[in-house]
Formats: sequence, structure tokens, C-alpha cells
Amino acid sequence: MRPMSKLFTAAIALTALSLPVGAVAQSNGADTSVSDNSSEQAPTSPPVAERRDYSFTTHGITLSDPYHWLKDPSYPTVDDEDVLAYVKAENAWFEAQMAPHKQLVDTLFEEMKGRIKEDDSTVPQKDGDWLYWSEFEEGKEYRLHYRKPVGGGDAQLLLDENQLAEGKDYFRLGAFSISKDGRFLAYSSDDNGSERYTARIKDLETGELLPDELTNLRGGLTWVANDSALVYGPSTEEWRTLEAKLHVIGTPVASDVTLYKEADESFGVGTGLTAQEDWLVIATGDNETSEIRLVSADNPTGEQILVKPRQKGVEYDVDVRDGTLFIHTNDDHINFRLATAPLANPGEWETLIEGSDDFYLTDFELFKDFYVTEGRLAGLDQIQLRAYDDADDMTPIAFPEASFVAGLSNNPEYDMQKLRLSYQSMVTPGSVYDYDVKTGALELLKQQEIPSGYDATQYKTERLTITARDGTQVPVSVVMRKDRPMGGPLHLYAYGAYGYAVPPGFSTSRLSLVDRGMAYAIAHIRGGDDLGRRWYLQGKLNERTNTFEDFVDVAKGLIDAGYTEKGKISISGGSAGGELMGAVVNTDPDLWGAVVAHVPFVDVLNTMLDKDLPLTPGEWPEWGNPILSKQAFAYILSYSPYDQVVAQDYPPMLVTAGLNDPRVTYWEPAKWVAKLREVKTDDNELLLKTNMGAGHGGKSGRFESIREAAEEVAFILWQQGSADRSAAEQAK
Repeated sequence: MRPMSKLFTAAIALTALSLPVGAVAQSNGADTSVSDNSSEQAPTSPPVAERRDYSFTTHGITLSDPYHWLKDPSYPTVDDEDVLAYVKAENAWFEAQMAPHKQLVDTLFEEMKGRIKEDDSTVPQKDGDWLYWSEFEEGKEYRLHYRKPVGGGDAQLLLDENQLAEGKDYFRLGAFSISKDGRFLAYSSDDNGSERYTARIKDLETGELLPDELTNLRGGLTWVANDSALVYGPSTEEWRTLEAKLHVIGTPVASDVTLYKEADESFGVGTGLTAQEDWLVIATGDNETSEIRLVSADNPTGEQILVKPRQKGVEYDVDVRDGTLFIHTNDDHINFRLATAPLANPGEWETLIEGSDDFYLTDFELFKDFYVTEGRLAGLDQIQLRAYDDADDMTPIAFPEASFVAGLSNNPEYDMQKLRLSYQSMVTPGSVYDYDVKTGALELLKQQEIPSGYDATQYKTERLTITARDGTQVPVSVVMRKDRPMGGPLHLYAYGAYGYAVPPGFSTSRLSLVDRGMAYAIAHIRGGDDLGRRWYLQGKLNERTNTFEDFVDVAKGLIDAGYTEKGKISISGGSAGGELMGAVVNTDPDLWGAVVAHVPFVDVLNTMLDKDLPLTPGEWPEWGNPILSKQAFAYILSYSPYDQVVAQDYPPMLVTAGLNDPRVTYWEPAKWVAKLREVKTDDNELLLKTNMGAGHGGKSGRFESIREAAEEVAFILWQQGSADRSAAEQAK
């Protein structure tokens, strides 16, 4: 998903991630485990999906879709026996083909697990009278959340995710919100990957759960009315969040009051509090337009203040300090400006920080004595402290490396004298700093520990620029061992959508490729906002194909520069990045030695034509509306990976899906794989793995997630001919 202010979380994208996004599979009664063939004869050939006649006509163009039947007609329930049989057959084929490589998967799993500190914890942070942190216990899949008094005392266990996840194939904690007085914890969780969360309230003084239960939620939980009530966003049957509702603790849910209801089903609604926690922010918007209302947090049913009516293409988010509104908006500059306005006249915006062609202003945060702006300069993160009384009084926080990821971390209090920051690079593990506002000193509080060992001096990172076919200079971040010879295998990753910039950060699982002699590269292609808002706009709507061409041209540029060779490049991407994978295997199949497409958004045209799918209306600003526009129909058709599959050789491919995925529905990768099997002219591996009890993000437990990463890396090494070589051998 695209980066957004902490106060605006309404516009939900098809990603990912966002990361980074059909309807939700409820408990469907299907077998929730991947088929176990230990007692069955393993299949000797891949499944072949039946072709069934189906066609439709739009704008005078008739298209055939023989695998349309893989969309269960009772969706979001998935109980069609033919559909389930096909998905399970693909899982059985995946298991059969990966079985000879089990030892490699196990080796990689232990490698990756060995780089994870099992009993790790976050750095405690003060919020009011308490210090809060979370930790893992050795061997446990999920976190435990704690606090203790600032003045000293015993730790108090607030929530044990492992206990909540017991007996479940999937668990994901959503909202985690402590009341202002510290008495109550409101939290939400999802136990099947459908992203329909259930919220409960825990009395932290007694340890008891209150009887209140809010079901079918999306988004956060916001305490208001002196901690006597919560604001939440219920999900419609179509998985859209169109309301902000108020629940008074101890009252029936049926009596909850609707504070705001959005009439436009393409918009989503989210809520939050301002920096001083005196105003409730009710934000609504889609991928390009926003509108915000303010109402007293002490009186949430009172009169609302509309900051400025929606205007197509204008985005803004708001915070308030002492009666002055601070507005982050793109109304007069593509890279956003920061403006102010009096609360009494909220629509009269006066520029505080002008928009800049060079500096992309992505966010801001207000504190008592100063405020912070965040953004990117030449594609690199910037954190700037600013004075309220002088817009030109700006202090940047400097970091030592040429390429890095940095930003504000957990800063819960309005009066902060030390800012909590996060930092990492492709060679520097994740680090937590405190920045002293008065002295400018940076104090390292913690750096990610790698128990099995890590020597940063053995690696190097580079920032390259490669010229795309239209002359555009595309940045590329690369990490490799210093002793890696040029021309070896290389893994290339990208996302390229929703204005999400892939950070050049650290990854422990990536080391299993890099330590085997591979370079790892991130292509900062158009569609993300790595180089500013224009960079994003040049990869959406009628310029979408720039994203795919940038990726291909980066690969060719890396070959020309001697980093690798044709056919030695493995590639991966997920969600909208999976769409990227589908597009480039259609246009340039011979470039790639192996492809991993996670929950790929590959049936673009059919999804954008289905207005009843939850996210489709809100996605038209990103992709175009093929229902209304013949031009949009033709353009999407020209690149939609599923529609553009042709009879040719394709590279080896591993495709993943989630049966309960509400963002990219399971049938998109299933249809794509079925069609590829039908028409491709090669004998290369084509595997589809569907998580039967998970959603968009795959397995939820930390070790289960590591095993899936190990399977992916094993597939890449197998297809690159490196499966039988040890990390040590390849590192030499």
C-alpha cells in the first residue's frame, strides 16, 4: 500500500502489503490444510484444469474465459467441489515436485531460523506512566505484549498472541490500543486470513475480558469520550469500510451510533486522534482523493467540522495543534506541501512549507515543542526537525551510509524530548535509535542480533542508475558479497504500484541467496514513489506499462554492466508486484532463470470489470475503469497477464495463493496457472501452492513464514542449478 499519514488509513489498495489488495472467504468448511500425500501415491503429472465454455462482450469486444469456473459462484464461501479438487491437486503437485528438495528446504529453514533471535524483544517505550514492549519466547510463533510502571515494578503481561492462536492454523493481531488512562486494552484479531477482524476489550486491572465484542471489522480502534467508548470501522458484506461507528463500553453493539457514513462505495473510511488527542479525525478517500472531518474526542457525537470538501485528485491529511490545523496536501504541487489553517476557517490553507521538485514530502508529525517532516531527497529517506515559529529553521538528522532506510518509529507522547527512530540498510541490520532533540546526539539502543553470525564487512551495497528505453534513469539498489565474481546469478525484486517505494533495507532470509554467490537487486521502478509523486503517476493508469518496461530494462542493464547474464536472473514480486511478474514473463520470457509470483494480481481486466468485488470501485483510479471506458478496457487488456498468455516457452515459475485472500482472490493465480499449463510450449516447472487456511500474507507464524521463504529460495536455487552447492562453497 502507498505510504499514508498515521491519521488517514482509509484508502485500501489491492496490494499490498500493501505491500504492497476480491472479497473475503469466511469459514468455508473446506479442508484447511495443504493436502498430505504421505499415505497417498504422489501424482506423476501436473493437474490439467477442465476448459468450460464461457465468454463475455464489453465495448463490442468478445473475450473467452474457459477457466472462469474456478471462481466459486458462492464466494466468499469456497465450497465448490470441483474448485477445491483442482486447488488441492495443484498443492499435491507442488509437494511432489518439491519432495526431492526437502533436504535443501530444511537446510535453508535452519539457516534462516538461525539468523533469528528466538527470544527477541522490542525496546521499551514510555507512554504515560508505563513502559511498553513486546517479546518472543524461544520456540513460540507469536509475540507477548508487556508493560511495567515507569517508576519500577514487575512486568505485567497484557496479551499473549500464542494463547489466542492456540489450535488455529492462522492468527494475526490487528489493532492494539490502550486507553488513555491505561486501564483498558482494545485489540482485534483475524484467525483465517480473511482480514475480517474481531475486537475484544480487556480490563488490565482485573485481567478479565469485557463482554463487549465487535465483529467483522477493518482498521483501528480509537478511544474517545474519556475512555468510555471506541470508534471502529465495520466491514460491509462486500468488504468495504464505509462507516465510522461509536461503541460505548458496556452497551449492546446493536445500539452503536454511526458517526459518519460514506455514500461513495469506492471510498474507505478510517479514524484516528490528533497529536494532542483532543480531536477525532474521520477520514475518507480512495487512491487519489480525500476528505476529512474533525469532531471533539470528548464529544464524538457532536458537531463535525469539514476541513475541505473532496476534490478529485486532491489528497490531504490533517493534524491539529492548539487550534491550528496542519495540512499535508498535493493541491498545488505534485510532491505535496504543508499548510496551516485556523480551526475556525479550516478550508483557508496558507503555505507553511512549499512543495518542491527535489524534495518529496511524504508525512509530518506534531510534537509539543517542534514538528517533524519526513520525505525523500533523490530517493533517500529524510527526517527533518522544524521549529513552529520559523518554517526555515530546519535540522536534518544525518545518517552515515549512502543508501539506507530511516524514519520515525514509536513516539506515542506529545511531549517528546528524545525521538525514537528506526534505521537499516541493505548491509546494516535493523537498528533502533533515540535522537536527543536538544543536543542532536544519536544513541543506538538496539541492533538486530543475528545469532548464527553476520559480518557486515563481507558485503557491499551499491546504488546504480540504469537507463530505460524512453531515457528515464531508474535507480537500482544492489547487495552482494565483496568476493562475488561479476556475471554470476542475480535476483531482481520490485513492486511498482500504489506509490509504494521498496525500501533498500536489511533481510536475513536474503542472505541465503547472497551467501551462495547471488547478487540481490531492487529495481526502484515507476509506479512506486521512490523519486517523488510524479514517479508514481508515471506508472499508473494509461502509463502502467512503464512499470513493466522499467523492470525489463533494469534486467538488461544489469546484464550489460556485467553483473549477471541472460537466463541467470531470478525474479520475484507479490500482489501488484505479482502482476509485474506476469507481465514480464509474457513479454521477455527468455530473460529469466526462475520466477516467484506471490498472490499475483494477474487477472486484472476481469477484476476491474467486476464492480461487485470489494476493492474494485476503489481501484479504478489506480488502473482505470474498463466498464465505462473503452480506452481503459483496451489498455488493461493489452497488458493483463492472464489475458496475454500465449503459446511460447516460459521460465520456471512458482506461484502462491491464499484461499481466504480478500485482496487478490485465489482464482486469479489459479486461472493463470491453468491457462499457462494449457498453452506454454516448454517443460519447465510450473508450481502453484495455495494456502488453504491463510490470506494475502501467507502463513502467520514467524517460523511458518520462514519455512515458506525457505521453499521459495530452494525453488530458485534448484532452477538456477545451485541446489546442490552449499553456502560455504558458493561464498568462496
